[in-house]
Amino acid sequence: MRHITFALGLLFLSTLSIGAQEKKAPAKAGPKTISLSGCVVRGETAPDQFTIEDSTEGKYRLTGLKLRDYVGQRVLIAGAVVETRRLIIKGGLTPNANVAAQAGAMDPARAAVASAGGAAGPGTVDLPEFKVKSVRPVSGGCPN
Repeated sequence: MRHITFALGLLFLSTLSIGAQEKKAPAKAGPKTISLSGCVVRGETAPDQFTIEDSTEGKYRLTGLKLRDYVGQRVLIAGAVVETRRLIIKGGLTPNANVAAQAGAMDPARAAVASAGGAAGPGTVDLPEFKVKSVRPVSGGCPN
């Protein structure tokens, strides 16, 4: 009877270890490949940056392939949106360097107006990054 109990206990322990080995971490899914159609436009801030605006997907900053030959042309591109998990820190003096430097020497009413802001001034807009895997010119023109 002791041998049977020992054998059953050993069998139970072996099935637990096999069950633990079968549990694997889920496979990491790669980024979803999508297609965008639109006109390639040179970036305003850097000569080697390019953007595209798709009527349904929105506007993206393009990376991956050399797109210089496609500037001003309507193209169909395939690739994926790059998701970053990096820490991004944006800073600066608020409302602006001039008001901040004057500290308490500025008229309080004028300081309140300056800190309220108002219309947004020129600045940079961070577009989502789209890594291009393939480019194909398509028919149709681009607005100037």
